[in-house]
Amino acid sequence: MTHRVTAIDSHTAGEPTRLVIDGWPDLGRGPLAERRARLDREHGRFRAAVVMEPRGSDVLVGGVLVEPEQSDSAAAVIFFNNVGTLGMCGHGTIGLVATLAHLGRIKPGHHRIETPVGTVTAILHDSGEVTVENVPSRRTRHAAPVDVPGLGVLHGDLAWGGNWFFLTEDHGQDLTRPDLERLTDVAWRVRQAVNAQGMPEVDHVELFGPPVTPGARSRSFVLCPGKAWDRSPCGTGTSAKLACLAADGKLAEGDEWVQESVIGSTFRARYRWDDRDTGAIVPAITGAAYVTAETTLLLDPSDPFCWGIAQGPSA
Repeated sequence: MTHRVTAIDSHTAGEPTRLVIDGWPDLGRGPLAERRARLDREHGRFRAAVVMEPRGSDVLVGGVLVEPEQSDSAAAVIFFNNVGTLGMCGHGTIGLVATLAHLGRIKPGHHRIETPVGTVTAILHDSGEVTVENVPSRRTRHAAPVDVPGLGVLHGDLAWGGNWFFLTEDHGQDLTRPDLERLTDVAWRVRQAVNAQGMPEVDHVELFGPPVTPGARSRSFVLCPGKAWDRSPCGTGTSAKLACLAADGKLAEGDEWVQESVIGSTFRARYRWDDRDTGAIVPAITGAAYVTAETTLLLDPSDPFCWGIAQGPSA
């Protein structure tokens, strides 16, 4: 029997999100971290069917709405991509808020959104833009040396912004005229070396360089866990960047940072201190998302590719 999954597609600064509204298997109740683990353990084929070919692509990030734990939360969400689930997704949260507004479920104002790594606050502005006040973010290693085959020793920071990132400007690549295949190869090699040389938790890599867009402070190329590059400036990645800037004293509390993506789209970002002693900040990321489709996915078990075509990253 064909199974129907109702979803809304959007993009945030160019990066696509597919939010499942109905048709997902019941993940039960309790902490979102446990429900995320249940999704990974028991429902990986639904994840793959929603975001992977032939219905999706490696770049597509999915999310499933689940029942919130707290009665005052507007929504609870578990994000996922082509290789697994995510702790948090900044661009996806902006897309989720835009989708909820499109559905008439929320109005402009402050809204609590539960994620597996904590509750975030999202502000839907009258303009349609969204500000996400993310989970506390922090840098844990500074200027760590990494020996990357074919590139030599480079240095970068390890930081948490809802996902784990290795951030580096020490890569020798031109981001203003990007060779995307080359950047993907370089960032992937960096990640393999970072994981092998003492930072196994890292699943995102950010390469930074001079901006192109007027008013931007930095341009980034972000490689996601499944080897797809982020079209947006990356919300959790920008959070990690702010944590590094705060730790270095390069950006004052409340000052604006405009982060540019490799395609030229931007997020505006600020932070406030959460705990100066530990270097923890609370980042706020502002961007816009646009709904692109209302869709019903048809999952026919007789289709040999019903549950997705597994590509997956290669070493």
